[in-house]
Amino acid sequence: MRTTPNESVVKGKWREIKGEVQKAWGKLSDDELEKTKGDVKAIGGLIQQRYGKTKEDYSKKLSNIFERFEEHKEKAVKEIKKVVKH
Repeated sequence: MRTTPNESVVKGKWREIKGEVQKAWGKLSDDELEKTKGDVKAIGGLIQQRYGKTKEDYSKKLSNIFERFEEHKEKAVKEIKKVVKH
C-alpha cells in the first residue's frame, strides 16, 4: 500500500476521495478525515480504531480509492496534452 499518494491528487480531489472513504467506512466522521489531511496511514489508523480491522483487511480497498483518482488525473493530463498539440 502506498503511504504517500500523489499530493496534487489529494489536494485536488480530497472532497471526492473523502466521500468514497466515508461510503466504504461510514463510521468515520468528516472531522476525523479532515484531520488526516489525506494521509493514507492516518486514514488506515482510523479504520483500525473504528472497525478493529487489520492492515490487510483495509489496505487494498483504501489503495484502490486513491489509485482511482490518480488514474483519472493521469487520463485528464494526457487528454489536455493531445488538445494542446493540435
